[in-house]
Amino acid sequence: MKTAGILILGSVLSVLTGCQSEQSQEADNAAATLPSDTVADFPILPLERLMAPGRFGTPLISPDGSLISWIAPLDGISNLYVAPVDDIAAARPVTRFTEGGLRGTNVSGTVIYRWHYDSRRVIFPMDYDGDENWDIHIVDVETGEERNLTPVPDKKVEIIAYGRAKPDDVLVSVVTFGQTNPDVYHLNLGSGELTLVQKNEGSLTYLADSDLKIRLSMSFSDEGGLDVYQFSTAPDAGGRGKLIYQIAPDDLPAHTTAAYQGIIRFDATGEHLYIYDAQGRDKAALVTVDLETGELNLLAEDDRVDIGGVIYHPTKATVQAYATNWIETEWTAIDPEISADLEALAQIKDGELSVLSRSEDDNKWIVQYMSSDEPVSFYLYDRESKSGQFLFTSTPQLEGLKLSRMHPYVLTTDDGFDLVSYITLPPWTDPDDDGRPDQPVPVVVYVHGGPSDERAQVGFGALVHWLANRGYGFLYVNFRGSAGFGKAYMNAQKMEWGGKMHQDVLDQVQWAIDEGIADPDKVAILGGSYGGYEALVGMTMTPDVFACGIAIVGPSNLEIFMPHWDEDRMGKIIGDPRTKEGRAFLRSRSPINFAQNTKNPVLIGQGARDSRVPLEQSDTVVEKMQQAGVEVTYIVYPDEGHGFAKPANNMSFYAITEVFLGECLGGRYEPIDVQIEGSSVQVPVGVEHIPGLKEALAARVELDFIDF
Repeated sequence: MKTAGILILGSVLSVLTGCQSEQSQEADNAAATLPSDTVADFPILPLERLMAPGRFGTPLISPDGSLISWIAPLDGISNLYVAPVDDIAAARPVTRFTEGGLRGTNVSGTVIYRWHYDSRRVIFPMDYDGDENWDIHIVDVETGEERNLTPVPDKKVEIIAYGRAKPDDVLVSVVTFGQTNPDVYHLNLGSGELTLVQKNEGSLTYLADSDLKIRLSMSFSDEGGLDVYQFSTAPDAGGRGKLIYQIAPDDLPAHTTAAYQGIIRFDATGEHLYIYDAQGRDKAALVTVDLETGELNLLAEDDRVDIGGVIYHPTKATVQAYATNWIETEWTAIDPEISADLEALAQIKDGELSVLSRSEDDNKWIVQYMSSDEPVSFYLYDRESKSGQFLFTSTPQLEGLKLSRMHPYVLTTDDGFDLVSYITLPPWTDPDDDGRPDQPVPVVVYVHGGPSDERAQVGFGALVHWLANRGYGFLYVNFRGSAGFGKAYMNAQKMEWGGKMHQDVLDQVQWAIDEGIADPDKVAILGGSYGGYEALVGMTMTPDVFACGIAIVGPSNLEIFMPHWDEDRMGKIIGDPRTKEGRAFLRSRSPINFAQNTKNPVLIGQGARDSRVPLEQSDTVVEKMQQAGVEVTYIVYPDEGHGFAKPANNMSFYAITEVFLGECLGGRYEPIDVQIEGSSVQVPVGVEHIPGLKEALAARVELDFIDF
């Protein structure tokens, strides 16, 4: 199936937690090479404490304000918990999945479950082993009865609209295996009956209101612009009625992310549409569209960044505030009704604010606070008293620890792009907390996925603190094509995969060396999805820069990767596989064709069920590296997709990774032991390169593994 999106890996910087274990001998030996008078104050934290699944995540309040739900592990598997709003200690699991588990967010970080209007049922999607072929499930939180409403094989079902007027129905898109354009159905939440509403009449995206009526259809024009039509059922209309909104090709960036084609929602009247718009401006603004006249009304814009999020009323659906994110997220009220609330929330706790959920009477809000150096905190906010009640943190086991802060920096490229990025240091190397170590340290460069749906930003990430605790600086980089910095910034990625995008990363490595942050002989590169591609580019195309690299679900061969996506649009960004010249260009930017140049160790992780970056992308580059005598280790999870969602699999990969990095960069690590138990990890290549891995695999608790 071709898709308009591209590569995302949101799980790498997830918020995680666990329990205590003894410091390893390897850690002691490694620590001896570090300043002994300070490092002793920061003992190695066990993986089980740092990287286990977060105890609490994605809390939502029920519409009637009586219950709070969240995602938390039950016997190591993510499940849904519910508690009375006034008695969190009475929490109980209302699902009991024993494998796979329930996801609170998708790989982009978007919340994908929600309460039904009756405050008794919760609706959520589930896929199978990470293949992103979603079914819609529902659970009664009183009885625990859980049902799969769409148990139809070879179909992907996603909810596109909920209707207050028809609370027992939702509008869903359904894509059958081999189909490219989704059809629209009514799904009854009681019976599970699917009723066809609209057969897709071409490459259309349909937009529905809160009455579950399709109101608009959207498609890309032949010229590359974006057209929005009033929906029509006329036989000869093909779903397209009156053209009410149009974006010229020059006003669309290279990759049309949510900030550029984003339909936020209709208001409750159905008369106005909120949209992110970039017509005639570089940065996406927040506007309303009058659906009768097509008139646009500007609500907010920023000269530094795209508008990056909104807060809207729970029943009126009017936008009340908007967010911008240059260095960090800032909220500005549009509606004076919540100005005092935003001011009150800013006084409750420091950190970046997010309003996650609101009761229908709008008196109770679930609010999240995020800082880079402490666990994410969740509060119940009462609008009448303007006060916040602490609920819990994401990771109680990390509370009270002295953790490192992210320090922002801005590096301007030769062609004028500001690269907003962040450095985090081991706390003992930076006692005055100025973002500069007393002496250069080993550094891991982290390249985010997407690339155009994501950006480096301030946040609490287990990955960051794990690596800082092991003795590494963490360079979290943005580069041209990262989300949120405007059209020119995004357009600058055209034909620059493995080119200027890579140079942006190299320039920041050099900056860290010049600033006395990074030891030039001890720089590693790590990334997933697009970041995995970039890690492979770094190791194969600039082999003298990085001492080692870790590539997770990253494409290695763009020539065969591109036909998996929308060639018309993505071909203009990455390269067109349909022409001789395009294929030659894609080959010139494919790490697999430079594998023989690799000089230093490489660790590659892959899910066998990955629908975005198929298994062959990793299989073939590993084979090429083997033939060239490269020290490569290949980690495969037969029950994972695009990223590693299962806690046991995550834990095993981190355990292997920290030994890999310790051998390469000289940092601290625990020996591989119980961390791999319960995982499906397979190591078809290079087990001998990871000390202790072969023995740990032999001693692992036996499971029913899928043969690789």
